[in-house]
Amino acid sequence: MGVIESRIDVGSEEYRKNFETMSSMVADLKAALKQAREARSDKARQRVAEVGKLPVRERLDLLLDRHTPFLEIGALAAKDMYDGKVHGAGSVIGIGVVEGREVIVNANDPMIKGGTIYPLGVKKSLRAQKIAMENRLPTIYLIDSGGAFLPMQSEIFPDEDDGGRIFYNQAVMSKMGIPQIAAVMGLCTAGGAYIPAMSDEVVHVRGTGAIFLGGPPLVLAATGEEVTADELGGAEVHCRESGVSDYYADNDAHAIAIVRELVRNLPAADKTRLSMRDPVPPAYDPLEIYGVVSHDLKTPYDVREVIARIVDASEFTEFKALYGTTLVCGFANIHGYPVGLLGNNGILFSESALKATQFIQICDRRRIPLVFLQNINGYIIGRDYERLGITKDGHKMVNAVATATVPKFTVMTGASFGAGNYGMCGRAYGPRFLWTWPNAEIGVMGGEQAAEVLVTVKNDQLARAGSPPMGAEAVEAIKGPIVEAARKESNAYYSTANLWDDGIIDPAETRNVLGLSIAAALNAPIRDDTAGFGIFRM
Repeated sequence: MGVIESRIDVGSEEYRKNFETMSSMVADLKAALKQAREARSDKARQRVAEVGKLPVRERLDLLLDRHTPFLEIGALAAKDMYDGKVHGAGSVIGIGVVEGREVIVNANDPMIKGGTIYPLGVKKSLRAQKIAMENRLPTIYLIDSGGAFLPMQSEIFPDEDDGGRIFYNQAVMSKMGIPQIAAVMGLCTAGGAYIPAMSDEVVHVRGTGAIFLGGPPLVLAATGEEVTADELGGAEVHCRESGVSDYYADNDAHAIAIVRELVRNLPAADKTRLSMRDPVPPAYDPLEIYGVVSHDLKTPYDVREVIARIVDASEFTEFKALYGTTLVCGFANIHGYPVGLLGNNGILFSESALKATQFIQICDRRRIPLVFLQNINGYIIGRDYERLGITKDGHKMVNAVATATVPKFTVMTGASFGAGNYGMCGRAYGPRFLWTWPNAEIGVMGGEQAAEVLVTVKNDQLARAGSPPMGAEAVEAIKGPIVEAARKESNAYYSTANLWDDGIIDPAETRNVLGLSIAAALNAPIRDDTAGFGIFRM
């Protein structure tokens, strides 16, 4: 492999401006993450402390092996939604190491609305289960929830991707042989009671943990029977009488110690083996990515400069370097793992799409994971390009991305517009993980372009009616709201709040995040799909 020779002038005014802009964005990101982790009311803190429960982050500290990374998923889910106080959609979810074993943890936060579950909390749990199933990761549930947030029950209960799907997935996960361990550390009510019931093993904390389909208020209303939560579904009931729970714990710390022991007893993971190399840091400081990426999303930059600060030793074997030059493809290693990288250097032409298709096929056949660095405005448009077959050539790339069986990983490093999102493995195309940089934007098209399209459509309508085109004031009345809506809804924070990605990351941490993502993915076998790819229209 050849070492990428960086051509960035770190002393230039452009580099300085880029660096300052991204630094400010990263500072805002860290502030948002800190708020999501720590912003809890004194009342909520006191309520948890009074009953002897630990805050969710302290529970995680006890659960996870010391000095090991925690790859958090959806840390800013529901940001600025609901009343702005349902941080992380009410839970902490991520991949961590317990007793040397990679697991996914799904932990309710009892300091947020008593752990009640909002619609995005359901979506986040479903995402965690999908990650567990795709990557064959044991799942640990730390349960402390008052059940569904009833004022929004219609958005939580009835549909195929609502709350019931959580229990459906648990059954499928059990069939797949994916271990599931539940620690009941607080309320576990209504449909949520099925989470421990459908887990392999259940740890139950006395005094605070309670499992029941109908809580004391519902029992009183339905039967007239007055009963406490502990009498109805406490540890004594379920460990001694019903058999719902398997292990009796005195407190949170004791429960977590038991969970760790249960994980220690799991069979060793049979991880997929790749042709590894010894990990070597990049030849350039990853922090320099701040100065590489333009402060203006419309200004291009050479994606090789980013690749040089992500891959081992900055070594990169570029594929078809002189052909389809608006897409960079090649082989490298990240933390020792072999990867095939695809990064945008402009709009996608037929040549770029065909190059990508061939490269993806090669990686798929060689069982090499794919990494997409997505900064794309779309595929080329226009009469000449349609005549040359851009639609069918773009289809080949999209087909290859969709049907490749190796693990795929996507980082949105800038723009993500139109069909380019599909070709570069957007959320709908099944990347194992999708991460976003704070400067990223996503949409069908940019706000200005969308506004111009609508103005053109309106003027065409007026022309057909024999009326003159709109004046400047009318044009602005159409364009203004469209541009403003696009500004808000294409923003990285809007995307992550809606769980269109797995989280916004510091660009300087991209290498480490990808390394952890790949390591997690290798808990599952890489499928050998003898059927190959779909039909490529020639």
